[in-house]
Amino acid sequence: MRAPDDTPSGTPRPPERTTVVLLLATMLDTTWRMFVPTLGLTALGLWADTSWGTGPLWSLVGVTIGIVIAALLIRQQFRNVKNS
Repeated sequence: MRAPDDTPSGTPRPPERTTVVLLLATMLDTTWRMFVPTLGLTALGLWADTSWGTGPLWSLVGVTIGIVIAALLIRQQFRNVKNS
């Protein structure tokens, strides 16, 4: 007996194009949610440190806040997927 996703010869069918596009879109959505806040706030912190001569203070603050924002955005994304 063959599975419903198999072809008559018994080989598995490749995933549908919409599945692949959905997977790629989800990966890109997750990627920007992780990197934009973290890198953006780190760059802002580096700029503040060089402008005001505060050492690594604002860079560390930027990294920390960026990671927190990224975690919240990813959590929101998971909740949206879970509720769909």
